[in-house]
Amino acid sequence: MTNQSISATPAGLAKEIKPGFTEIQFRGKAISAPSVTIENRTVVARGKWLKVASVHDEKSVEGRVVEDPQQFIERLAKSELKADIFTFPQRMTEPEPMYPYAFEWDNAAALPITTYEDWLGKKIGTDVKQNVKKAAKRGVVTRTVPFDDAFVRGIVEIYNESPTRQGRPFWHYGKGFEAVKNETAHCLERSEFIGAYFQDELIGFVKLLYVGQTADLVLIVSKQNHFDKKPTNALIAKAVEVCASKGIAYLLYAKFAYGNKANSSLADFKKRNGFEQIRFPRYYIPLTWKGRVAARLKLYRDIKEILPEQVIKAGVNLRSMLNKRARGTGKAEAATN
Repeated sequence: MTNQSISATPAGLAKEIKPGFTEIQFRGKAISAPSVTIENRTVVARGKWLKVASVHDEKSVEGRVVEDPQQFIERLAKSELKADIFTFPQRMTEPEPMYPYAFEWDNAAALPITTYEDWLGKKIGTDVKQNVKKAAKRGVVTRTVPFDDAFVRGIVEIYNESPTRQGRPFWHYGKGFEAVKNETAHCLERSEFIGAYFQDELIGFVKLLYVGQTADLVLIVSKQNHFDKKPTNALIAKAVEVCASKGIAYLLYAKFAYGNKANSSLADFKKRNGFEQIRFPRYYIPLTWKGRVAARLKLYRDIKEILPEQVIKAGVNLRSMLNKRARGTGKAEAATN
């Protein structure tokens, strides 16, 4: 099966599972969310007592997330979608506030692309450069690959290698072939895949999603038992090479900082690979009296944006310790049975 034979739902126009509801991904699972379509954008609402609306898959839509905010907000307020607050971001490429609404600073981990040689020679740490070379010496080969059944089977194998990653449950563990194929095929017409192979075995992969002059690393996963071969470093290097050849301005890798957690091993990894933090405004517009109160008190914030970084770090360490203890207990029970 080639990528031309798999249908994909265009970004911004999500899969409607029943009238007034759209299927969205949350923590690796498909859930149903109330929705409405406004100006060729699917708007979904999430939350229990405070319902916050946003454009579905906002990172993937072409152009500005909302072209005419005032008109969009007026139509949303009159729609059947019961939401208290509407939030939308500006593009990372337009970092200065453009609209007269209350906002907070959001951020992205972005790598400005010039040439592959510039990245390899000037933008990465010495350890990263050594790891890229080490991957090649140890037999890792990276290449762009078609989205076919063989590739999907390789992804399933990577996902099901372990139920945990980096001390936390892995969202994609246990998923079957069809689920992985359908999820990974999202926005297929604007996606490109890179595989890392060792002796014809897929040991890691990247999904690049092109939006304007940016390429988003929406998926990058490698097999843990091939960590010594540094497939993740090899995949990022190949992604930079591909983006440079296409004249892409930025390679994106999710956020640089999450809430008050500005320092982490992942942020350090991104920095050593040449990514930097670029901030841009995210607006919060109240639609109801409850929304006005919540917006004034900033109750839309995630718990990670409220707790001090030290508390978040302590919680992460505790979770990692408990997961390790649980795995140890499970192994001990299996050995006695």
